[in-house]
Amino acid sequence: MLKLGAASPFVAVERSRWSELGAPAPPLAYDELADLSGLGEPVKLAEVSDVYVPLARLLELRIDAARQLSAAQGSFLGDPSHAVPYLIALGGSVAVGKSTAARVIVRLLQLLRPEWRVQLVTTDGFLLPNAALIEKGILARKGFPESYDRRALLRFVADLKSGVDEVHAPVYSHLSYDIVEGETQIVDRSDVVVLEGVNVLQRGSGRVYVSDFADFALYLDALETDVQRWYLNRFLALRNGAFQNPESYFHRYARLSDEEAVEVASGIWERTNRPNLRENIKPTRPRADLILEKGGDHFVSRILLRRA
Repeated sequence: MLKLGAASPFVAVERSRWSELGAPAPPLAYDELADLSGLGEPVKLAEVSDVYVPLARLLELRIDAARQLSAAQGSFLGDPSHAVPYLIALGGSVAVGKSTAARVIVRLLQLLRPEWRVQLVTTDGFLLPNAALIEKGILARKGFPESYDRRALLRFVADLKSGVDEVHAPVYSHLSYDIVEGETQIVDRSDVVVLEGVNVLQRGSGRVYVSDFADFALYLDALETDVQRWYLNRFLALRNGAFQNPESYFHRYARLSDEEAVEVASGIWERTNRPNLRENIKPTRPRADLILEKGGDHFVSRILLRRA
């Protein structure tokens, strides 16, 4: 967790105070919330109303302000205004709940502003294909900066923020644990794009960061011991779920006992996820505009907002 000093650029907002900033909450049914929740990433209606609705309303204010500033600057320069997507970057560790948070944010923005086209893109699609990772001898370092096509990711966000009408993002399959060859996600004239991934606040190729193109950066934070526990629990759940599919890359783990599964997952955590978190992901936290700190129950306990 981030400890705040006198010179910290962040102001801490306790959840009880933060929750007062979101009323009234847009309608979100329990069944819809269940569809938005990821495996092992519980989200309760209270979590949405207390944490994510105020966040969505803050983002709504930021987006409106950014549009007004862009129009004013265009008028000052005598340039015709053109719509550019507002880019929200959402980073954090594996198993911390990024995917669920991203889906909830997208849905709330859609409910708050139905006229906006809001899309979610994950950076998993910019991972190098498994064949390339094997050739480079870094398959075990999947998720580390060198396992991504960082130039392609930077081109994507640069084109997005340059106002290119139609931008394509590669698609990743968690079932096959690989890029889906020939398939892309089209980002077409979006008003808001949420870009989610462990690497969204990391350095790109050269001296350029993906976060340099972001209008607002979020970071999901939790104690390392909690994230490790969530990762192990998720692995056990997948063993009894998706891993049972013969087409799953991890089908070989489907028949492991609890003890064997914990041993395998712990090995993956120690070899890959822990060092990646410490070396590459955690150091990006100070680049965020807002940090959501989670407690051991997977729910947000404190919000850190960068001072204006």
